[in-house]
Amino acid sequence: MPNLQLAAQNLTRAALNRLAKLHRHGRQRVRRTSKRVRDSAKDAKSSLRLAAGAGRHATATAYSGAVRFTRYWRKVNERTLPRLTADAPARLDLWRAARGSGPIVVGPWLSEVGYEVLYWIPFLRWFVDYYRVDPARVIAVSRGGVSGWYGGIAERYVELLDLYAPDEFAARNRARQNGDQKQKGVSGLDEEIVAAVRDRLGLADVSVCHPSTMFRLLRQFWLGNESLDYALSYLRYAPMARPATVPLPPLPDGFVAMKFYTARSLGGNDRHNDLLRAVVEAVARSHPVVLLGTGLALDEHEDFLFAGVPGVTNLATCMRPENNLGVQTEIIRRARRFVGTCGSVAWLAPMLGTDTLAVYSDDHLLTSHLYAARHGYASMSAGRFAALDLNALELMALTGDLL
Repeated sequence: MPNLQLAAQNLTRAALNRLAKLHRHGRQRVRRTSKRVRDSAKDAKSSLRLAAGAGRHATATAYSGAVRFTRYWRKVNERTLPRLTADAPARLDLWRAARGSGPIVVGPWLSEVGYEVLYWIPFLRWFVDYYRVDPARVIAVSRGGVSGWYGGIAERYVELLDLYAPDEFAARNRARQNGDQKQKGVSGLDEEIVAAVRDRLGLADVSVCHPSTMFRLLRQFWLGNESLDYALSYLRYAPMARPATVPLPPLPDGFVAMKFYTARSLGGNDRHNDLLRAVVEAVARSHPVVLLGTGLALDEHEDFLFAGVPGVTNLATCMRPENNLGVQTEIIRRARRFVGTCGSVAWLAPMLGTDTLAVYSDDHLLTSHLYAARHGYASMSAGRFAALDLNALELMALTGDLL
């Protein structure tokens, strides 16, 4: 006979198990649903954050682009446009001077010797090359017997000191300067000289390539605001042509040419004078020395004069105003070495093939010139060039062993 009580218990347990299983499955579905809801909420928040981030990124990108654009045009406005506005009128002046087939006066050069050698002549070399000017058309106007400096550029040369007495020229030139030797514009003296050149050569009319054009183009390079590449686009460096024969006094064999004068780069105080005299004496102990002091007062520079040094020849008495630079040029060309103040004919000496030591005590105004000179000498068959800070020499000489 069936056991009803046992059967009832089994049915009850089965029902309870089923209910428990259904409860567990229900809780699992609730948990899964809750998780999906939470994940959906997270996804929604993440999407919102990404959208917001994309918006911020787009805003930041647009802002940075605007900043870069503004900076670019500011640079264009500050550098390129001023360059164009300076270059275009200068180029127009040069084109006007070069056009046609008539004579062209290049000059008159009334400024420093150093600028003439290191910039003006390379500038003219670029000018006749770029505008295809026949040197037969060109008339160079300068002073000191420097016709040889313009070889290959100008077939004719007019000496300013044939037009004016030396004292008159020096006084007129000082009056023109107004505190600055550089020819930043065409002065009344410039116009007067051009007229005198025209009359001297019997020319009805001439074009003029004036130094002020070069000064306008290269000014920002000298101030440190333009690159050397920009300056070199207007300069052509080459060895200096051999000049016509210049009468020279007898010179010793294997001599060293020296020329020290006061300048912004080398002050004229007693300590400098003593150091430079020691340099002259040291060189004179092993090689004859020829001093290129002129004794002339044609500009603001004064020569250091070293009297009574054995083995030293001073050629000041052989210099005349109308030929002094020509004489110095040929002496430097024949010299074993050249040692002198950094500037003036120290820039010239390597172009003549002579090894050069240029001395200075203040390089504040020399940086751009040294940069251009070293590049120019490296681009041609020039003599070796080195610059010496006199302050370093003074420190080395404190022991008394150097000099």
